Formats: sequence, structure tokens, C-alpha cells
Amino acid sequence: MLRNEDLVEDIRQDLAHLIAIRHDLHTHPEIGLEEVRTSEVVAKELESLGYSVHRGLAKTGIVATLKVGTGRKTLGIRADIDALPIHEATGLAYASRTPGKMHACGHDGHTTMLLGAARQIARRRNFDGTLHLIFQPAEENVGGAGIMVREGLFKLFPCDGVFAAHNEPGMPVGQFGFREGPLMAAADQVQITIKGQGGHGAVPEQTVDPIVVGASLVMALQTVVARNVSPHESAVVTVGCLKAGEASNVIPDTAFLDLSVRHLNKDVGALLHRRIEDLARGQAMSFGATAVCQWMNGYPVTVNEPKSTRFARATAAALFGAEHVHDIEKPYLGSEDFSFMLDQAPGSYLMMGNGEDCAPLHNPAYNFNDTAIAPGAAYWTALTESFLKSA
Repeated sequence: MLRNEDLVEDIRQDLAHLIAIRHDLHTHPEIGLEEVRTSEVVAKELESLGYSVHRGLAKTGIVATLKVGTGRKTLGIRADIDALPIHEATGLAYASRTPGKMHACGHDGHTTMLLGAARQIARRRNFDGTLHLIFQPAEENVGGAGIMVREGLFKLFPCDGVFAAHNEPGMPVGQFGFREGPLMAAADQVQITIKGQGGHGAVPEQTVDPIVVGASLVMALQTVVARNVSPHESAVVTVGCLKAGEASNVIPDTAFLDLSVRHLNKDVGALLHRRIEDLARGQAMSFGATAVCQWMNGYPVTVNEPKSTRFARATAAALFGAEHVHDIEKPYLGSEDFSFMLDQAPGSYLMMGNGEDCAPLHNPAYNFNDTAIAPGAAYWTALTESFLKSA
């Protein structure tokens, strides 16, 4: 039986194959629920390794299962597979060949790391139980994790624990970050429709100008976090879009605002909801207009179960040494749809270093660091073997 200290070196023997997969996925990016080619590449690789492959959850999702021994314990590990609607500007030989689509968040790397682990896990078979590898579509847009859960992910593939990771630019390769409790924010979208009374720009007194209402509301919304949320809590209300009118001499009937609303606990989320509604109606009423808020609930707070997080942290420390492990002090106000899975099963979401000389996520110059593949694959292998220990 191979020892854990040999694991990274063993995976490096597969590195050329894994890098070829990663570069292929990078060259052919597909956005949420359109990952037909991507999921087929993943499925064929897993089938060649002896996994039972289930296609079609959330349209393009893949769940690969490997059972060893008679143990009843089950584990799920998730990787996201979708790209972003961004024009790539890396100049790489394997840059995106699809205009306007790019792996600008490293999901090609997440997928490859888990495929690398899948190879080692199948080769070693050093566990007793059932492993489910979850390759999830549409993390970036419509919440593919939530779709998979609603379509029966954990009924079809029960998991006693579920884990996932994201690469982090700025963190050295081979470093791992962990945090118990809330790690990433809930993210909701609000569309506010302001209805006034349009007319000629030369006679504004005969109108109810929705642009003025919208401008006033934008400023009023800046007080929600500053004056309603405790400074000990974290929250964001961002007006990302204000649309109204088409001509300088025409006051329109209607204005539209799009808001992003983020928070780290449900009580703060309820407060934000209430204050935004009150301000929208109140500001509109004060000008003689009306306002209607349409809420599109996004991803819930990503909350790491403490016991699972301590286990995940201990796994990294045992494999790489305590000097390669650190605690994440503050939660991120970005969001992550893995939260839907953590609502259904205990588990943890962790960060893996992508190197200090790396463009930010969601940037046209971003590229996943191929040197992160081996430690990531080794980590998932070790976590599987530790979670599903042989008797």
C-alpha cells in the first residue's frame, strides 16, 4: 500500500495527462447549463477509471461513484465545471477559442484536481465505503448546486459529508485555508421598478420624474448598512444598475434599479429586505411616484460545519505539514452555491493557493496555476481515505 507521503509524487507521474485535460477544458469553455462537451470529457475519463457515472443532474451535471469494501459510510466531493461570459486576454497557446467565454475563475483547474484524485483513489482503493464525485454545472449563474439538490442529488447519492474547494490567487501554491462557520455571503438580487408620470423635459412640473426618484433612492440606500446594520456584522447593498429614459428632452414614465444584496446571517438578511422595501416605497411616495421591489433570492450563506472543517484542516496538516495550513480570519462577501449542498449535508468549503503572482478571479488575464493540480489532487485523495477509513 502506498504511503501518504508518496502521494504528491505519485500524482506528478500523471501530471502531463492532467495538464492536457486542464488545457483542453480551458480552450473549450462552456457557461452554465451548456457544459455538454465538458461533462462528456469528465464522464469518459471517469468511466475509463472504473467509476459508475450518472449523467444529467442539472442537465449537464455528473456524479461518479466508486464503492470499495462493505463500509456504509459515504462521502461527496464537488468540483464546479462552468466558465464565465468574459473575453479572454491571457494570450496563452491554449486560450479560449470561444469568443466571450473563458475559464476566468479556475473551474477548469478544480475539475482537473478532482479528476487527478479520481485516478489515484481508483488505483489505491485504500478506503472502505462509497465515494461520490460531484461535477457540478452553473455555479456562476443560476446556482447549479441548488438545481442538483432539487433534482434529488442526496436522495440518489446520500452523503455523510460533502466537501469542496476554490483556488485563491495571492495564496501560495500548496497552502490551504479553513474557516468554521460562515465563510461566504448570501447573495440576493433586487429589481426596483419606479413608476412616475412622463412628459416633456421643458415642463417638469407637469410630470413625476422617476429619474429623480431613482437618484434619491440610490443615495438613501447607502444608509441601510451604515445606519441600520450593526458594525459588528457584515453586509453590502450595491446599486449596480439604474436605467431610465432615452432622450434628453423626455422625462420617462419608469425607472429601474438593480441591486446586489449580501449578508452573512439570516437576521441581517431580513433587516436588509425590510429596509430596502421601506425606503423604496417611502422615497417614491414622497415624490408622488410608486415603487415595487422584485426579489430574486440567490445563494444562501456558505456555512462550514465545525467538526467537518476541523477534519478537513487536520487532513491538510497531516499531509503537507501545519506550516501549510492557516485559518481564514474573515468571511468573504462573495457567494458560492455550494451553500445549497451544505444546507443538506455536513461538510466544509476550503481555499487552496493558486500562487502569489496571479491575476484576480473573474479577470480576463486570470489563469489557473498548473502547479496547484498535484497538491489539490493529493489533498482530495487523502481526505477520501481518511474519511472512509478502511477497518
